[in-house]
Amino acid sequence: MSASHGVATPLPLVLAGARGHGRWHLRNIRRLAERGLVRLAGICELTPLVGEELEGFTGIRQSSDFAGLLDETGARVAIICTPIPTHADLALAAAARGVHLLLEKPPAPSLAEFHRIEEGAREAGVACQIGFQSLGSRAVPAIRDVLASGDLGELTGIGAAGAWTRDEAYYRRAPWAGRRRLDGRDVVDGVLTNPLAHAVATALALEGSTRAEDLSRIETELFHAYAIEADDTSCLRLTTAAGRRVTVAATLCAEKSAEPYVMAHCTQGRITFFYREDRILLQRAGHGPEEIHYGRVDLLENLVEHVTEGVGLLVPPERTGAFMSVLEAIRLAPEPRQLEPYVWETSPDGRRVVPGIDALTHACAESLGLFSELGAEWAEPAEVTAR
Repeated sequence: MSASHGVATPLPLVLAGARGHGRWHLRNIRRLAERGLVRLAGICELTPLVGEELEGFTGIRQSSDFAGLLDETGARVAIICTPIPTHADLALAAAARGVHLLLEKPPAPSLAEFHRIEEGAREAGVACQIGFQSLGSRAVPAIRDVLASGDLGELTGIGAAGAWTRDEAYYRRAPWAGRRRLDGRDVVDGVLTNPLAHAVATALALEGSTRAEDLSRIETELFHAYAIEADDTSCLRLTTAAGRRVTVAATLCAEKSAEPYVMAHCTQGRITFFYREDRILLQRAGHGPEEIHYGRVDLLENLVEHVTEGVGLLVPPERTGAFMSVLEAIRLAPEPRQLEPYVWETSPDGRRVVPGIDALTHACAESLGLFSELGAEWAEPAEVTAR
C-alpha cells in the first residue's frame, strides 16, 4: 500500500490486444507480475488465448467485451494494443471506469480522436501514458543535458533515419495494415506514423518540441512501393517554433534492415542516438568518438509508479501533441505516390526494394534535406502544412 496514494499493488490489469505486438506486452506484464507490481486479470481478444500463449498466467478472464471485462475484473490499469481506429473508443471506455491507461502508439488516427482521448482522460481524472517506449530511455534526458550545456556548441537541427525491410505478408497480417482509411474510418498506418513513429517522436523530444504549438511548418513527401494505400517510403521536415529543422526519412523497402537513429547536429559536434538500443555515439570537435550505453525506464512500470507513488508520467498525451500534428498533416496530405517503376523485388520472400533508399534515408538525416532535394528521380517537392 502506498503511503502517499493509498493504492495497493499488485494492480489488476487488463490487456486489450494480446497477439502481434501484444505478445511483447504479455512478456512485460509477466516480468512486472513477478515483482508484485501488477496482476494480469483479463485479456480482451476476439479469439481467446490458449495453451502456451498463457504460459505463466492462471485464472485470467478472457472476453471480446472490453468494457465488460473491466467491470468484471475491477481493473485499475488497461493496456490498449489494438488496431489504431479502435483506440479512442476503448480508451474512453476505460477512462469512464476510472481505469488508468497505457495506450500504444500511435495514440489515435486523427487529431480529433486524440483530443477525445486527451479530454476524456482529463475529465475522468485517470492517467494516460502513450506507448513511445524510446522516450523511456535514460539517454533522452542525458542527450538533452549535453545539448543544453553548450559543450557541443549550438544545436542546429535534428535528423533521423529508419531503413527496415518488410514483405507482402506484413501488409496481409490485418485488414487495417497499410491503410489510410478502412470502412470510412481513419487508420493512417504509414511508415512515419506507425512502424517508425518512434523516430519522429524521439527526434521531436531531443529537439525539445513535443507540444502541438511547438511546430510552425510541416513538409511531407509520401510514397509507397507496396500495393497499399498508405506510405512505406517517406520523409518529412518540420520547422519548430525555435526555427530549427527536424528531418525524418524512413522506409520499409530497404535493401538491408539497419538500426534506426536520431542525430542531433551541433556547431561543434553531434550526437547519434540509436534509440532501440539506448546507445549514443558522441562526436565532439577535438575529441575521439565516444559510445555510451544507457538503461531504460519501462513505461508500464512508470505508469504503475505514477498511480501508486505519484511519480511523474514520462509520456503523457500533452508530450505527444507535436507528433499528432505530424500524423494529422500526413492524414490530410495527398495520397502517397506509387513507386512501381522504381522498385525491384527480391525473391523468394516477396520483398519490395527501392534501389538506393538505404543511402538516401541516411543522406536526409545527415543533410536535413528531403528526398526531392537530394536527387531522387521519383520524388516531387514536398506538400507543405503551415501552422
